[in-house]
Amino acid sequence: MTTFGFLGLGKMGGPMAVRLAAAGHALVVYDKAGTSERAPPGARIAQSVAGVTAEAESVFLSLPDGPAVADVAREIVEALRRKTTTVIDLSTIGIAAAQAAARDLASAGMDYLDAPVSGGVAGAVKGTLAVMAAGKRETFERMKPALGAMAKNLFHVGERPGQGQAMKLLNNFLSATAMAATSEATIFGESHGLDMATMLAVLNVSTGQNTATSDKFLNRVLTGTFDAGFTTRLMAKDVGLYLENVEAAGTHAEIGRVVTGVMARLAGTMPDADFTRIYQFLGGKRHSS
Repeated sequence: MTTFGFLGLGKMGGPMAVRLAAAGHALVVYDKAGTSERAPPGARIAQSVAGVTAEAESVFLSLPDGPAVADVAREIVEALRRKTTTVIDLSTIGIAAAQAAARDLASAGMDYLDAPVSGGVAGAVKGTLAVMAAGKRETFERMKPALGAMAKNLFHVGERPGQGQAMKLLNNFLSATAMAATSEATIFGESHGLDMATMLAVLNVSTGQNTATSDKFLNRVLTGTFDAGFTTRLMAKDVGLYLENVEAAGTHAEIGRVVTGVMARLAGTMPDADFTRIYQFLGGKRHSS
């Protein structure tokens, strides 16, 4: 049986590792913030990154940012007793960081799959995530059974590491834009005496329908729970990466600059709050559950 490694057992990585172990895959895990209390049932606990690479042929990463991935990639390359031949990076880190990690790992003869995910904590728990993978097609096909234990929708978006990041960043930019625009629009409607539930009912059968109206406002804002499972700090990071990469590509960034600015101000005010609280931030009244 192939042994998989998992590095990073936080809000996203923890549930994904649980699903991988529950599917019957042999799993060895490590998290520098504390492994034993985060490890899924049945997983073996390593004491370091090198401990994982000594046992696992394929290693999944779920880490907070590019510098964290760079540090771990360096540790994997430098590990002396290394069985690992493939690294599957589920993190959102930006195009340049993914390309750098791919180069570092390739220098030691390892494949790198740039495979960020979308669907939030709820999707990680339920196994309904979308995976946007870029790298060798054969590597993606080989990893499909393991990825399928964690995600419902598996996409191979390109052969080059960094393309997965581009797909994830544009997705999160559109998600942030929908949430910000829907907040602004519903606040305007309320200023004219319109009821939020009525507005959402109309929007969701009209041309204004989007992911915010059909999901986040119905299930997180209208209920007053504000529990999409994604912090304002992380959303600000992602749209900031989107804008940085758009500007590097030289494509249009007018809307990107506006949304990035709004998300940066939101994160500066309430960094650890759920990003659906942008509705309150932009001036909406509180709704009790």
